[in-house]
Amino acid sequence: MAHLTQIDLTNWVALYTATGLCCAIAMVLSVSVAGIRLYREQSWQEVRTIRGAVLFLPKTWWRWQKLYLLSTPVTLAIVVSFGMSLTWS
Repeated sequence: MAHLTQIDLTNWVALYTATGLCCAIAMVLSVSVAGIRLYREQSWQEVRTIRGAVLFLPKTWWRWQKLYLLSTPVTLAIVVSFGMSLTWS
């Protein structure tokens, strides 16, 4: 089994750090946009009925999930381009 050189190890740590940073930014933006949309549409008013109360959380989660998953191609593009710019041994 081949061991990683110091350069390779540093590059992998940098890639994981960049990925984590991009995912954190995507999380903050998607939660913010979902919250703003919920506020503008006043979605909590649907909670007055039992059916609305039961479906409020899944609808909110799905709304956030769609926003977060839309960031995947951008995150992949950023991390791949960053990884290609690194010098590998």
